[in-house]
Amino acid sequence: MSEWITGYFAGFNSELAVFIVSMLPVVELRGAIPFGVGLGMDWRAVFLISVIGNMIPVPFIILFFRPILEYMKKTRMFSKFANWLHRRSERKIGDVTKYKMLGLFLLVAIPLPGTGAWTGAAIAALMGLRLKQALPSIVLGVVAAGILMMGISYGFGNLLIHFLG
Repeated sequence: MSEWITGYFAGFNSELAVFIVSMLPVVELRGAIPFGVGLGMDWRAVFLISVIGNMIPVPFIILFFRPILEYMKKTRMFSKFANWLHRRSERKIGDVTKYKMLGLFLLVAIPLPGTGAWTGAAIAALMGLRLKQALPSIVLGVVAAGILMMGISYGFGNLLIHFLG
């Protein structure tokens, strides 16, 4: 997949490529940071661009996920996918509901498959959380995931040296 992403964005400037990759579902910031590292970008630019790009879709997902999902359930073409997506999302709601905003933060912050800003925003939408309730936990989760991915990608020791030096 990384070869496809690299090949597709070969004509773009590095910053724009990282920004776009960070907005993609599934890939998000978790893929954008190693991608930016591979492009030889400065760690500060990679972090900032990845966090901002990852957050761009979040308000739209929180506001429109439920109505779009309900509409899709009523169509022949998308009903199976919409029902699958709804069931998949509801399985994650239990943990988030149990721990409230901390649960939403952890869901977004832990860089594992099936987690991230897109999933967190979808869960927040299904839980009926308003934007002002969900956004702080998601932003903090994205920043925490970014710090973890920066440490994994650049090496925690290297980051500490660059940050302090």
